[in-house]
Amino acid sequence: MDVAQRFDGPRESCGLFGVFGTSQAAPLIYRGLFALQHRGQEGAGIVVSDGQHIASVKGLGLVSDVFTGKSWDNLPGHMGIGHVRYSTTGSSRIQNVQPIVVECVDGIWAVAHNGNLVNAGRLRRMYQEAGAIFQTSTDSEVLVHLLADPMYRNRPGRVARALAELDGSFSFLLMTKDCVIAARDRKGFRPLSIGRIGNAWVFASETCALNQTMAEYVRDVEPGELVVVDSSGIHSSCFAEARPGHLAQCVFEMVYFARPDSRVFGSNVHQVRVHYGMKLAAEHPVKADVVIAVPDSGNSAALGFSRASNIPLDYGFIRNHYIGRTFIMPEVGARYESVDMKLAILPEVVKDRRVVVVDDSIVRGTTARRRVRSLRDAGAKEIHVRISSPPTAHPCYFGIDFPTREELSAGTRTVDEIRELIGADTLGYLSVDGLLSPFSNRDDYCTACFTGKYPVRIDDAGGKLGLEQGCGQLSFREMSR
Repeated sequence: MDVAQRFDGPRESCGLFGVFGTSQAAPLIYRGLFALQHRGQEGAGIVVSDGQHIASVKGLGLVSDVFTGKSWDNLPGHMGIGHVRYSTTGSSRIQNVQPIVVECVDGIWAVAHNGNLVNAGRLRRMYQEAGAIFQTSTDSEVLVHLLADPMYRNRPGRVARALAELDGSFSFLLMTKDCVIAARDRKGFRPLSIGRIGNAWVFASETCALNQTMAEYVRDVEPGELVVVDSSGIHSSCFAEARPGHLAQCVFEMVYFARPDSRVFGSNVHQVRVHYGMKLAAEHPVKADVVIAVPDSGNSAALGFSRASNIPLDYGFIRNHYIGRTFIMPEVGARYESVDMKLAILPEVVKDRRVVVVDDSIVRGTTARRRVRSLRDAGAKEIHVRISSPPTAHPCYFGIDFPTREELSAGTRTVDEIRELIGADTLGYLSVDGLLSPFSNRDDYCTACFTGKYPVRIDDAGGKLGLEQGCGQLSFREMSR
């Protein structure tokens, strides 16, 4: 099997932050990435430019581990982009940490990506068969080769033409020595917002990073939009057609990924999760003595469940905040070990009581089973698990770590079988209707991991996905003739 065939196309739901027009770009990007740390704990990187030279620092680990006080001395510039990485497949190595920095015939480009390109394997093979060399195992590097391809480089609208060739989910931040570019895929899978600090423009995966840097929220980058900021100002254009009612905004951003204080796809995440908890209480009522949350992503839904049910809310789990988010750890062994270290139980809250445990999701079922067992050991009389999303029964191809149905607890089991698996007395999931109920534009959300209804075509023979072409763009093969 050749190198091209071994490429597995890592799926990533990461964090992006970029800025143009400030004298201290690197420290500002650091603060932005720190606010986005929940979106990726595997690696971090910052690339800046002073208009003439580009400099970068990146490494494995948390933002605070990669960047120290001395880092800023090596990162002078008035613009830059940054990235925190969460990879769901592929190896954890420094080459895969972004932003990717490459030198083309017309200068240096830096690329930071959040999402998953479902046609990356095909494009990668085309370039490798033509003699191109890839330095990473990420799908993001495909865009670099498109930008360097003479078929794109020598045509007007070079970046737009390259982006239009990409299928799947992406929010991109790109940078040359004199501009910052932001783009979002035509379906709008992943969020990307625009902010402003005085005369400086800021881009962030979530608005919590704008708040952290004292930036004023302006608007979201629209699906299919290309935004360029340079010395002449900010400019917008369309690289792909995006139609309301045909978008695919990832609803799992609301369920788990986004921070509660963020505004994602036009809605406050905390308020949406409180609404989920209230709907969950209406759909799956239970007689109990106390409601507890699995922190942190279950907190808001537990508050909503308590409000709607009039069952008191209390702290049953105490989280060790020095342990990261276990869902986004790439190795299963690391997940299991961290689950045991992450949460401690308050026996005084749960002993001899009927307990409602509210969590955001059950993916594989291992962590839920361990938590239920811990509550039993602490003396809970009854344990009623309530999940503020539907059963996760289908793989995600667009950036969330749901790789196969066999690995998902709901992929091959009924709800009652899952209840037996985790050892709960009762188990209730939020319905799909409840999941979409906070949104007036409910047709614009992707629920494929819950419903199996993908917003793209699936090739059953090859297991690959493909999106329709937009804005009349030629395919890669047609442009290369």
